[in-house]
Amino acid sequence: MLDQIHLLAAVTVLGVLEQAYFFLQVIYARRAFGVSPPKISGPPEFERIFRAQVNSSEYFPIFLALLWQAGLFFHQGLAAALGLVYLYARYRYFVGYKASSSERLAPIYFGTGVLWILVAASALGILHFFLSHYMGLNILHLLKA
Repeated sequence: MLDQIHLLAAVTVLGVLEQAYFFLQVIYARRAFGVSPPKISGPPEFERIFRAQVNSSEYFPIFLALLWQAGLFFHQGLAAALGLVYLYARYRYFVGYKASSSERLAPIYFGTGVLWILVAASALGILHFFLSHYMGLNILHLLKA
């Protein structure tokens, strides 16, 4: 079984490490700009870093759910590759937002596109499972015929 999930697990660990990096960036920004917890407002530079981290944290559970569903029901390799692309896009989003609020737009649109591909892969994989498991229809065999 582990050979069916090892790529997903590796991408998950990388995602957790990326989230930790974003958290650390907020801590460093708090120190640099003198914004003590629980305050969340301060100079625009701090607020952009804080928002980038919060936005990334909000999307992380969605990413994880889609990564694992696509990997388990569709194809582990494709899901893991898309996961790596998503994590890179999220990193570019964070770096862009840190520099300027307008620099975040292209990476967030790209990352959202990757999430939609994971949604499609998940839905197709789950649909194929239901059709083959409960109705005895193997879509792959029907498409080959």
